[in-house]
Amino acid sequence: MKRSRRKFTAAFKAKVAIEALKERQTLAELAEKFELHPNQISQWKQEFIAGSEQVFETGKGRSTTGPDEVAASEAELQQLYAKIGQLQMERDFLKKT
Repeated sequence: MKRSRRKFTAAFKAKVAIEALKERQTLAELAEKFELHPNQISQWKQEFIAGSEQVFETGKGRSTTGPDEVAASEAELQQLYAKIGQLQMERDFLKKT
């Protein structure tokens, strides 16, 4: 029976990486606890350390949306407003008949 590839959320990866950084348990113990290979934990730990500087680059690290996400949400908002306007016009037209 072929096992499908597991997908892990960013929150889970961060949790495992933080546990590894605490060094309260060995990699082998963490691997058993989270049902992962120790090499995977080491890789996530290194990625976590490498990406940690980004928290301090964006002001106070509290920004959850980047400029691309803001532009995308504004474009989506404009589309929704246009759709609302169209539906209101159609409703008004159908009301008159």
